Amino acid sequence: MELPDRVPRLTARTGLTLRPWQLAGPDLELVRQAAQDDYIPAITTVPRPYTDAEGEEFVRRQWQRTARGGGYPFVIVAPEGRPIGSVGLWLKDPGQECASLGYWLAASGRGRGAASAALEAAADWALHGLGIARLELHVEPWNTASLRTAQRAGFRREALLRRWRQVAGERRDMVLYALHNSGPCPPAQQAPSGGPARG
Repeated sequence: MELPDRVPRLTARTGLTLRPWQLAGPDLELVRQAAQDDYIPAITTVPRPYTDAEGEEFVRRQWQRTARGGGYPFVIVAPEGRPIGSVGLWLKDPGQECASLGYWLAASGRGRGAASAALEAAADWALHGLGIARLELHVEPWNTASLRTAQRAGFRREALLRRWRQVAGERRDMVLYALHNSGPCPPAQQAPSGGPARG
């Protein structure tokens, strides 16, 4: 699979844009908001407590993921230009043509369908732009908002994975959702980044 070395700019329905992370005020403010969430820092590398230095390091880590071939982290930008969340495409093994997705929204961006629109756009690019055969995402069973987000974006539930991922110091169950074009894919494996979805 021929992989691009940069995060592209994508357009999603409802006027959203997906773009690379920037070392600028609006993106650092987004990280600050995410750091105040009860759940996001537990499932991602968003720093808590937040400092500007930690926020800048978080953004640099997103750049490094792409530079090292680990994936494509996007900022979700509302139609008025305000960053409201993130969606990431994480490559498990490019030779297997399988990848996972994770997403989160700051509190100010929730409740308007932004997560499903961003997830659809990232999944469409992965399947049709990169030719990845299968996409997976993991959602905790209690997270009904993210379960609905996955379903609205076309993902289908495949399994309940018992004690699948460590979250906040304990092993948690995850619901496995998948979306695919065609072709074989190896059994589900824990992805090395992103964490479960947050709607």
